[in-house]
Amino acid sequence: MVPSLIIVGAGGFGRETIDVVEAINQVSPHAETYSLQGVVDDNPALDDLALLSRRGVRYLGTTSEVLDTIASDVRYLIGVGSPAAREKIDFQYRQAGLQAGTAIHPRATIGSDFQLAPGTVICAGAQVSTNVKFGAHVHINPGAILGHDARLSDYVSVNPGAIVSGRVEVGSRVLVGAGSIILQGLTVGAGSLVGAGAVVTKDVPERTVVKGVPAR
Repeated sequence: MVPSLIIVGAGGFGRETIDVVEAINQVSPHAETYSLQGVVDDNPALDDLALLSRRGVRYLGTTSEVLDTIASDVRYLIGVGSPAAREKIDFQYRQAGLQAGTAIHPRATIGSDFQLAPGTVICAGAQVSTNVKFGAHVHINPGAILGHDARLSDYVSVNPGAIVSGRVEVGSRVLVGAGSIILQGLTVGAGSLVGAGAVVTKDVPERTVVKGVPAR
């Protein structure tokens, strides 16, 4: 039986997540297919609702409305770019007894010995090398590259075109900005932000924003 799925978040990454799910439903070597029920959002923008309607995806209502009525076997994916917001949303849905799904675009490249956790979303064109391990609700955006033996903790976002080199350790709730590079063997502490285009050449402490080339 094909599991039912809802996506939390009507904005840009929520709609990108719909793209991933629709591609999986066409053909996927990595994941099971889903019956997409629609999108949940507590405060959707009118433009986002119009874009959902244009592609025939239902807006289901707010989190409280949906959790009051949803069946316990429906799975969820969080289409929200902010790691901190994703953590809060995940807590709500887990408290309601729901399980997260996973979504890996069939045009992503996945190496051997890859370990993922619930909530993972990997977009088209992403490349994941061998012996890579993800925590829960990791988002890998289009064109991002993850080197061998990388470790990404819960709620990490790797934005488009970013490169996380081999043996890098990325703490929970880290956002790796678009086009940035983290050099091999480094650690990025929990809650940190790597700015777009930055080149990280040394370890980043927890809850730190780094920008520039080299990143400071």
